[in-house]
Amino acid sequence: MSDQTNLSLRVVEALPKDVGRGLVRFDPQNLDQLGVRIGDVIQITGKRTTVARAMPAYADQRGQGLIQADGIVRLNAGASLDERVTIQRVQTQPARGLVLAPTEGLRASQVAAQARYLAKLLDGIPVLAGDLVRVNLFGTRAQTFHVLETNPPGPVLISPTTVIRISGEKGGRERARGTITYEDIGGLRRETRRIREMIELPLRYPEVFERLGIDAPKGVLLYGPPGSGKTLIARAVANETSAHFVTINGPEIIDKLYGASEANLRGIFDEARKRAPAIIFIDEIDAIAPKREDLSGDRQVERRVVAQLLALMDGLESRGNVIVIAATNLPNSLDPALRRPGRFDREISINVPDKDGRAEILEIHTRGMPLAAEVNLDWLAGVTHGFVGADLQALCREAAMGALRRLLPDIDFSQAQIPYDKLMALEVLPDDFAAALADIEPSAIREVFTEIPDVTWDDVGGLEDVRRLLIEAVEWPLRHARAFEHLGVRTPKGVLLYGPPGTGKTLLAKALARESEANFISVKGPELLNRWVGESERGVREIFRKARQAAPCIIFFDEIDAIAPPRGGGDSGVTERVVSQLLTELDGIEALKGVVVLAATNRIDMVDPALQRPGRFDFLVEMPRPDTQVRRAILGVLTRRMPLDADVDLEQLAEETNGYVGADLEGLGHKAALLAIREYLDLHTTDSADFVGLRVARRHFVAAFAEQRD
Repeated sequence: MSDQTNLSLRVVEALPKDVGRGLVRFDPQNLDQLGVRIGDVIQITGKRTTVARAMPAYADQRGQGLIQADGIVRLNAGASLDERVTIQRVQTQPARGLVLAPTEGLRASQVAAQARYLAKLLDGIPVLAGDLVRVNLFGTRAQTFHVLETNPPGPVLISPTTVIRISGEKGGRERARGTITYEDIGGLRRETRRIREMIELPLRYPEVFERLGIDAPKGVLLYGPPGSGKTLIARAVANETSAHFVTINGPEIIDKLYGASEANLRGIFDEARKRAPAIIFIDEIDAIAPKREDLSGDRQVERRVVAQLLALMDGLESRGNVIVIAATNLPNSLDPALRRPGRFDREISINVPDKDGRAEILEIHTRGMPLAAEVNLDWLAGVTHGFVGADLQALCREAAMGALRRLLPDIDFSQAQIPYDKLMALEVLPDDFAAALADIEPSAIREVFTEIPDVTWDDVGGLEDVRRLLIEAVEWPLRHARAFEHLGVRTPKGVLLYGPPGTGKTLLAKALARESEANFISVKGPELLNRWVGESERGVREIFRKARQAAPCIIFFDEIDAIAPPRGGGDSGVTERVVSQLLTELDGIEALKGVVVLAATNRIDMVDPALQRPGRFDFLVEMPRPDTQVRRAILGVLTRRMPLDADVDLEQLAEETNGYVGADLEGLGHKAALLAIREYLDLHTTDSADFVGLRVARRHFVAAFAEQRD
C-alpha cells in the first residue's frame, strides 16, 4: 500500500491513561487501510502537521470514524475536538539530538540540570520541529517543552540515547497557554460538555444560530465551592479553542481615580471586540459585581463598575462575537441584573465530585507519580468524602512529600545533584496517602466536616431489622436513585431513631456513615442555638445548603429534641423558628435531592409532631431494649478482641444481664477488663509484666456486675 494513502477522521478526547504518551487510537480496520502496524508512527494533519504512534481503539469506539487524541497531540495538529484530521503513514528516523525550550513556569537553568533525564522520560515519543511535548520532571508538575530543532530534520523518534539540549529562549507560549486540556479536568464531563456547547458552537459555527433565527449565547456563569475546577475549565476552554482569550481578575480593575475602573473595563471589552472571536474570563466576579442595594454610600466605585458591566454585557452597543465566562463561589451575592438571559445565559453548577469523579481526578494527579503496586486509587476515591479537585491535588502532593522525606536521610547535600538511581527508587506507598489523609480537610464541607467514624456493621451487635431498614431507607436512595424513578416514587427523606439511652442509635449512625460511602455531616442539636435573631435558622440553612452541594450526603441530627421541641409550649421563639426552618428544608419548595436526614432522640414525645409525618421523617424506628439473643450478639462484638478465660460463657452472661442496653454491656466489659488488669499487676511487677497470661475470667465479669448493681 502506498505511503500516500490517507484517511479523514473526527477527533475525540483521549483516555486519561494515554495522556502525554504521544499516541492516538482509532479503528483497527483503519490501521489495515493505512498499512501500518500497532505502534507505528503516522502523520496527523489539521491546521498543522504532527506525528504520533498508532494504537487500536477499544471496542466501544470502533466503526464511528473517530480518532482519540490527547490535548498535546490536538495542539500539535492544530485541531479541536470534533474537527476532522487527515492521517497517513510516515517514515521516521531515530532522533540523534533535540533542542527543547520550556514554554513557561521554569527557566532554562532550572531544567538544564535535568536534561539528561529527559530522553529516558520521553522514550518512544515521535516529534516534529515545532511540536509540544509534556513530561513529568522530578520535583515539578508536568512541564511542557517546545521542540525547536530535531537532528536529523523531519519526523524523529526519541530514544534513551537521544542528546537533548535545553535552549534559553521560551518557545510556543502563544500556542501552549499553560497546555491545560480537557483531559486535565476530572469528574466534570457533563459540565465540560455543556460549557463547550455554549462557547465552542457560537465561536465556530455562528451561521447555525443565524439559520435558526436566534442570538447565540453570550455568557456562562460557573459557580461552586472553592477548588472544584471553575478556573481550570476556563483555562482548558481557552487552550482548546482558537479564540482570543482575556482574563480579568476582579480586584485588578479597581482604580483609585474617578472613572478609571469603568475605563479599565471598557478597554478590556473593546480589545476583545476588535480581536473577535474572543472569550473574556472574569474570575471572582463577586468582587466587582456585588448586589447594588447592599453597597453603602462609601462604595460608589463598585456600584459604578456593576452598572458599567451590565451595559457592556447587554447594553445599546452590541459586543459582537465575544463570550463572557465568569466564576464565583458566592453566586447569591451577585447583582440580580447580571443573572438574567442576555447577560449570563446559562448558570452551571460545578459540584463536589462523586466517587467516580474523585477516581478520575486522582488518576490525573498521580499520572506521573511512581506509585507502589499496593496503592488502590479506587479505595482512596471511596474514603475522600467531600474532597474537591484542589483537595485531591493537595492530598497527592502531601503523599509525594511523604515519599521524599524517606529519601532525605540518604541525600548528600554537598552534591550538586541527587543521583539518578536514588530518584528512580522513589516510590509513593499506601502509608503515604494514609498519612496525607490525616492532614487534608475537605474544602466543600470544611465548616461542618465530620471525620468518618471507623465503625462498620460488624461493630453493631443484633439489630438486624433496624440495620436492613437503614440500608433500604438511606443507602438505596443514594446509590439506586434510578430504581425509585423507574417505579415513579420519591426517595425517603429521613429516618428518626428513638428509644432509651444506650440502645445504639448513634452507633448505627456511625456505621451508616462508614458503609454508605456518602458525605456525612453530623449536627449536635444544641450547637445550632444562638442568642442572636436569625443566626440559628441561618445555621440550619447553611447545613442543608452544604449538604445539597456535597450530595450524595447524610445529615445526622443527634439529640434532635434539643432543637425541635413541640411549638407553642411557651419556650423562647428561637426553637420555634428553628423547627419552622427544619420543616421548610425537609419538605419545602426546594427539592432535597441526594440528601438523606437521619436523626436520633430518646424523647420522641419532645419532638414537634409536624416533623414526624411522612415526607419529612418517613420512618420512625424504635430502638427497643435488647432481648437475650441481641445481648448475646452485642457481647460477642464487645469481646471479639478480648482474650477470655475458658470459664466465660457469653450465653450465660446474656441471660444474667436482663434489662441491660448496649451501653451498659459495653461498660460491663470495660469494668471486667480493668479488674483483670488490676489483678494481673498485683501479681507481677511492672518491669516483668509481658501480659501474655492476661485474660478476662468469669470472676471479673461477676465482680463488675456486682459493682454496676451497687
